[in-house]
Amino acid sequence: MGDRMYGQWIGRYKGSNEGIVMVDIDQLDGRFSGAGVLFDDAGLPGSLVTFETMDCSLTQSFQNLPVVPLDPHSANVVTLDFLKQYYAEQGKELNFPATATINLKLNREELEVDWTTDIGSAGSAKLPRTDAGNDSEIVPQAAVTNWNEFKSAVAALERGRFIFRGQPSVWRLRTTFHRTNRKNVFRFMVEDIPRLHQRLSGLTGHFFNLNDNQQNGAFWNLIQHHGYPTPLLDWSNSPFVAAFFAYRNKLQDDELAPKVRIYAFDKQEWVKDFVQLGKLAPAMPHFSILECLALENPRLVPQQALSSVTNVDDIESYIRQREIEKGKTYLSAYDLPANDVADVLGELVMMGITAGSLFPGLDGACEEWKYRNFGFR
Repeated sequence: MGDRMYGQWIGRYKGSNEGIVMVDIDQLDGRFSGAGVLFDDAGLPGSLVTFETMDCSLTQSFQNLPVVPLDPHSANVVTLDFLKQYYAEQGKELNFPATATINLKLNREELEVDWTTDIGSAGSAKLPRTDAGNDSEIVPQAAVTNWNEFKSAVAALERGRFIFRGQPSVWRLRTTFHRTNRKNVFRFMVEDIPRLHQRLSGLTGHFFNLNDNQQNGAFWNLIQHHGYPTPLLDWSNSPFVAAFFAYRNKLQDDELAPKVRIYAFDKQEWVKDFVQLGKLAPAMPHFSILECLALENPRLVPQQALSSVTNVDDIESYIRQREIEKGKTYLSAYDLPANDVADVLGELVMMGITAGSLFPGLDGACEEWKYRNFGFR
């Protein structure tokens, strides 16, 4: 672990200013590709830099990297001329760098970063490696140890307040994108999405306008539902649909783990307490709820589905920090015995929650009738 520079690195920086810095690094063929963003505590414009290395050395230096300014309110990329005019209209003068010299050094479990700019500003940070690859630290609900107790527990929850996610094991909450070796969400947006849009447009009846935020979100949601890794997580308004996915995926993916996990997330309080961002980057670290359009996605309605979008690899630690700040619990979990798979899926069939109902089409119907005719084992 200590010799791996690729990953996500988040922490605080000090120097001419103070604030939050986030560095995402991908490892490509014999080199690194990354992006770093700074957000200033004083509300000054943020900064974005992108970089590529010549090799995979654990010490890297970059001379005169262009610094891209970010709008202090939206964090969108803007021109320096736009920002200077904006500040001038308020009777203020903006002194913003055009380039920076940046050094990166991996020191065991920390990424050491320092920089100087063409206007003389400087800063440094020691960014810890995230816990995203570790086991989940969430303690499941002790009073819920079996399917009947789970049904009673979720029936007592306030209707419409929580959303649910089922997993075939007690994995840490993490997007499919971040579970890969990819971390640089800028590459995902500027390379993956346009290329996929070009390739898939001939296969969809609707032409997705990626410049429209709602259609862009719908496109991401569509490719997520068809197996492409994205920074989205699938959730359901139904705890029983979430249970279906936990046990159904247990059959398909992970026979050995003794427990399945169903997460419950307090969407109502989270949305009330934190600004929800419909963008991935550039942005402060965030975890936001999306209600995507069901364009070309007939699964969305029967699954009672919605999504979260995040630029954070270690979602669990991020949510835990927000819980400490607010003195609330947003995320909880129920761990149920995996060997109850046949009984639980059999009961869900009686509720009308089956592969055929949740995956409209030939594949879903065949999966459902495979289990009906051959059993769940």
